[in-house]
Amino acid sequence: MSTQPAAELATTYASLQKDVGGQVFKLNPAASTVRIYAFRGGRAAKFGHNHVLSAPDFVGYFHLVQQGAAASRFDLEFRLDQLVFDEPEHRAALGPAFASAISVEDRASTRNNMLGNNNFQAARFPMVRIRSLQITGDAPKFAARIAVEMHGQTCEMWAPLNVTGLTEDVAVQGALVLRQSDFGVKPFSLLGGLLAVQDEIVVEFKLLGKGL
Repeated sequence: MSTQPAAELATTYASLQKDVGGQVFKLNPAASTVRIYAFRGGRAAKFGHNHVLSAPDFVGYFHLVQQGAAASRFDLEFRLDQLVFDEPEHRAALGPAFASAISVEDRASTRNNMLGNNNFQAARFPMVRIRSLQITGDAPKFAARIAVEMHGQTCEMWAPLNVTGLTEDVAVQGALVLRQSDFGVKPFSLLGGLLAVQDEIVVEFKLLGKGL
């Protein structure tokens, strides 16, 4: 993870805790999971594979204030070029739709196809940023209006969150559905669309953090 986003977020949340009060939690990548699911498509989809990607490293914070959800905030940032593709143990946990074995060579090819210049352009746009704009609800169930920054574009959407702990620890669970085309990304396809990746991808996360 680049030190610049990490330092900027650390400074932002230190200021929030000082100026606004409340509790700031720093999210821990080693104890958390971020999974991204991409689905096979095209006329010959049955010959393709679904894919599971993971983000082993990220920077994230959650700020809880006494005034309630409306005044709280969270941020999460990770790098596309650090994503891990199709780890066997991740696929095995997902059942028949992800049960096919993918060789190391095919994993590398999928990575090059999805992150290369014809798709997500990770070398040019490495960062994904998710930040809350509005939070409503009461623990443990919340709705968050979020901004997702990716591939030089920003899209806003609502997402459900399940948040527990909120004393010394915090656990945040949620999911998003992103359309690649909404971010100016053309989903990967081969042989005139005979094999393809569907436009919609699913992002699931379980984030664990400690209070600062």
